[in-house]
Amino acid sequence: MATQFVTSKDGTRIAYETVGSGEPLVIVWGALGARASPFAKGMREELAKSFTVYDYDRRGRGESGDAKPYAVAREVEDLRAVCEAAGGSPFVWATSSGAALALEAAAAGVPMRVLAAHEPPYAVGPEAGSFDRDYEANVTALIQQGKRAEAVGYFMRVVGVPGPMVWVMRLMPFWKQMVQLAHTLPYDAAIMNRFEMPEARLRGIRTPTVVLVGGSTPSRLRAAADAVAKVVPGATEQVVPKQNHGIKPQALRPALVEAFAGK
Repeated sequence: MATQFVTSKDGTRIAYETVGSGEPLVIVWGALGARASPFAKGMREELAKSFTVYDYDRRGRGESGDAKPYAVAREVEDLRAVCEAAGGSPFVWATSSGAALALEAAAAGVPMRVLAAHEPPYAVGPEAGSFDRDYEANVTALIQQGKRAEAVGYFMRVVGVPGPMVWVMRLMPFWKQMVQLAHTLPYDAAIMNRFEMPEARLRGIRTPTVVLVGGSTPSRLRAAADAVAKVVPGATEQVVPKQNHGIKPQALRPALVEAFAGK
């Protein structure tokens, strides 16, 4: 499918593509996620069996622009522009820090028919102290120093990838793509705001919301999902069996069909 563009409020061009048929569904990727990745392609193809999928490059990624200075509010405006292109009030599936971005957008009044927020990684509960609260400052410093590969490695360790596995990942084809996107890691760090859950803003959400969490996901992400489902008015929580933070397309599609039907 050919790339299309929308223009965000600040003039930044945001690239997206569509595939499939059915009700419109916008995808919001988390840190280092981009529509050019093999995982994104597989997800689009699977979700297109039930929806018209709108997959966009967040600013600074792929074919999208990257106007400076960065601000979380600008990314909210980007998502608003994509939702308008998708008919004005689409379904939205957002994952990880992308889920945190989508929750901020919902709180800001971006029209969504239903938001399915998959495992926004806030620090809550007894394991909150295990989160690296200096992550934003540290990853930003690495990018400013031009240490892009080091920034990606640091991000991977922060999200729980063991050190030896990070070294193995450096030999994989996708590593180069992640390094190319490393300059956007501070953007997602800003969205996460030291991993603090923005409880007051979440309580103002009026968008029908389903919080998705994998049955095999780590306990600290389960705790975050539980907390968001309790704070967002009217939200429900849906467990996807045998899945974790890297949810498989074949498990996600029926979960979304069920979640959206329930709302």
